Amino acid sequence: MSAITHHIPDPMMAAYVSGTLPHPFAMVVATHISLCADCRAAHGAHQTLGGALLERGDNVAVTDGLKSNVMARLDDPVRPEPIYDARDIYPGPVMAALKGRSPRWKTLGMGVRQSILSATKTGSVRLLYIPAGQAVPDHSHNGLELTLVLQGSFSDETGRYGAGDVEIADEDLEHTPIADAGDACICLAATDAPLRFNAFMPRLLQPFFRI
Repeated sequence: MSAITHHIPDPMMAAYVSGTLPHPFAMVVATHISLCADCRAAHGAHQTLGGALLERGDNVAVTDGLKSNVMARLDDPVRPEPIYDARDIYPGPVMAALKGRSPRWKTLGMGVRQSILSATKTGSVRLLYIPAGQAVPDHSHNGLELTLVLQGSFSDETGRYGAGDVEIADEDLEHTPIADAGDACICLAATDAPLRFNAFMPRLLQPFFRI
């Protein structure tokens, strides 16, 4: 993997550590942290800062039975969660979303494929497979889009993104990502609103592909 040059900004890392980042974006951040030593260090620093703020914060009134309820639940049986390790190009958080299975790719046309990992009214996260040299149709955004490269690379109006890099796109960005030469580009992409395509055909197919 080449050097990672596009990282998670501090406000987004703070939201991730505090648990307020929506699930699709939190999954991308968790996956990036698993690949990036710099952001692992930033994650640790934010956790330390958050703990310090909690210790210095004002006291909050709680119910009389809160402590006894918490202590009682310590004896509740706990079903251990399965642990998924990285496999091939897919880091642990992605393998967890896949429940240890391989992606189930569905064709979008022009060699582009997707595997939806989760999709709700508040956002979606998916794997995208883009053949080398293939462009994604020109589009802008109704909300936020995080795109983390797992294999290969792509370029657009804002620069080049290699394995481990994350692009953050908002309503102000209109772009045409193109997979670079070499390996097919495989990305983890999260959105909280549908994309805005400029061409007729992508707009026509958009509801079927849930993009």
